[in-house]
Amino acid sequence: MLEGHAVLLNADYSPLGVVSMKKAVKLLAKGKAEVVEASTRIIFNAERTVKFVLPLVLKLIKMIRSIFKRKVPFNKKNVLLRDGYECAYCGKDIRGRASIDHIIPKSAGGKSCFENVVACCVPCNNKKDNRLPRQAHMFPKKQAKEPTIMEFVTIQIRKWGMEDALKKLGVI
Repeated sequence: MLEGHAVLLNADYSPLGVVSMKKAVKLLAKGKAEVVEASTRIIFNAERTVKFVLPLVLKLIKMIRSIFKRKVPFNKKNVLLRDGYECAYCGKDIRGRASIDHIIPKSAGGKSCFENVVACCVPCNNKKDNRLPRQAHMFPKKQAKEPTIMEFVTIQIRKWGMEDALKKLGVI
């Protein structure tokens, strides 16, 4: 099984996102993309007669308008990615035991949206409970906001450690 990820660029070199290595190889095999930067990983066929260098950055052959929706989908995973798996109240790394907190609780009319939800550790979430920030004397360190598609793609590129490759190419 192919493990890893590759950055996918549009034909004009604008970042579109991060794709699985399986998807990257499929795009190359179908002639829909070309390698811009290769990784150091090499795979061989069963007879070990043909080697294939896995891509780090690919570029689509044809320009596409958009493969993403106009907005980043709201869900727990995307809130955690936006906040870098860091508790909005105490700043601790929350990988492994992460939750999300409604800044204005649902019971007080708060909505489930990027502007009202932050990543939170379980102890801080329990401490804040079902109260407003001023009632709990707990305020998020950063303002919660909806990420743009470009911000979200950049977050994913950093997450997979591919930022240097794109800087070297002058893409970001």
